[in-house]
Amino acid sequence: MQSRFGPRPANRAGVRARGAELPRRPAAESRRPTITERARREQLVEVTIALIAEHGYAATSLARIAEAAEISKAAVLYHFTSKNAVVEAAYRAALDALVAHVGAAVDAAPGPGAAVEAYVTAMIGYLAEHPGHGRVITEALRQGERIGVADSPSSEARWRPLADLVVRAQEAGEYRAEIDARTLALVVNGAIDAVVAESMEDRGFALATAAPEVVALLARAART
Repeated sequence: MQSRFGPRPANRAGVRARGAELPRRPAAESRRPTITERARREQLVEVTIALIAEHGYAATSLARIAEAAEISKAAVLYHFTSKNAVVEAAYRAALDALVAHVGAAVDAAPGPGAAVEAYVTAMIGYLAEHPGHGRVITEALRQGERIGVADSPSSEARWRPLADLVVRAQEAGEYRAEIDARTLALVVNGAIDAVVAESMEDRGFALATAAPEVVALLARAART
C-alpha cells in the first residue's frame, strides 16, 4: 500500500478576528515552522481526528476545533487556512500512520503469500485499534477534492500495491497462476472496506475478529 497525495490548498492572504487584522502567516516555503508551531499543528490534527470520529465532518467546525484545542479560532487559522485544510492534514496523518503500519507488517512477513495476508490483517487490525483514523479517512474521501483530496477507494494507488503482492505470491507458486491479480486486489480491498464500514455503523460489530475471516476467504480462493 502506498499513500496518495492530492494538491494542498493555497495559503490565504490573511484573516480578521474581532475587527482586527492578524499578522499574515509566513508562507510554508519561506521558512521552516518552529518546534512550537509543529507541536501546535500536530495537536490540531489530533483534535480534528477525535472530533470527526465522534461527530463527523459536517459537525466539526473551526470553532469546535478551537474550543477542543483551547485556543482561539484565529489561532487555528494561523496554522491552517480553513477547516478543510485541517481536515486534509488530519486525513494525511491518519493515512500515513496506516500505510506505515501495513508496510511494516508486509515487510516482516516470511513469504510472498504471507505478505498478502499480512496486508489484510494489518489493515483491518490497525483500523480496529484506531477507529478514529478510519472515520477520518472515510469522511475525507467522501469530501474529495473539496478539501484537496484527489484519492478514491477505486484508484490505482489503492489496488496496485496489493495486486503487486499477489503477483509475487503467484511467481513464488503460493497463489494460483490463473487468478487475475487486479481483480483479486479489488475484491479483497472491497471486503476490507465493507467490514470497516460495518464497524462504523454498528458499534457492536467486532472489527478485529473480521481479519481472520477475510484472510481465510482469501486463502481458500487464492492458495495453491
